[in-house]
Amino acid sequence: MSRVLRTLEVWKLGVVNYLDALKLQEKLVLDRKSNRICDTLLSLQHPPTYTVGKRQTVHNLLIPQSDLEQIGAELHYTQRGGDITFHGPHQAILYPIISLRDVGVGARRYVEKIELTMIELAALYGVKACPGQTGETGVWVGDRKIGAIGVRISSGITSHGMAFNIDPDLSYFRHIVPCGITDKEVTSLRRETDLELPAEEIVQEQLISCFARNFGYSNLIWKEDASITTE
Repeated sequence: MSRVLRTLEVWKLGVVNYLDALKLQEKLVLDRKSNRICDTLLSLQHPPTYTVGKRQTVHNLLIPQSDLEQIGAELHYTQRGGDITFHGPHQAILYPIISLRDVGVGARRYVEKIELTMIELAALYGVKACPGQTGETGVWVGDRKIGAIGVRISSGITSHGMAFNIDPDLSYFRHIVPCGITDKEVTSLRRETDLELPAEEIVQEQLISCFARNFGYSNLIWKEDASITTE
């Protein structure tokens, strides 16, 4: 029996305002539900942005919201799972818009595969990462968090996703309790590896390759410098 050739369309978007990316995801989720598009992966970065998940735990923001403008950051509430987190330059962010039914995994296995995607990327640079302990989301190097996960699943279609710290300004994390977990640090690939990092675009493409391998996509269609349209 021949193996099914599974296709993933990869959109490389560069730096995108968070709300623009959110609107795009909402449109693509509707398109995927109606089979107007194939499974799609958004690869991007955001300007400095704090996002709060469905738990609505804004108390884990440690500075007044009125002070966010002074540090050049925005705050947005979302329907993804999880607590508060930070998105910013020098992170590798992936938002999969995929059908879990077509992939053949449930919600729990989906999150495990996202964890494995970031763990494999870290391993390319000699960094041993692992999933968090009970109650700790994301991917960790010891007791230091290197990758965040916050997903939304609607009628079997995913959105939101993962953020892997390549070399972000970690000072932004001092203003929050990341993912609601106290007494833990946030780290980056730059801080943890002894190797010289290549250009960020290469690291982002490596993360995409790890994702495609873990989810069984053998045919990648690349949309370079894709534009944001939500019409």
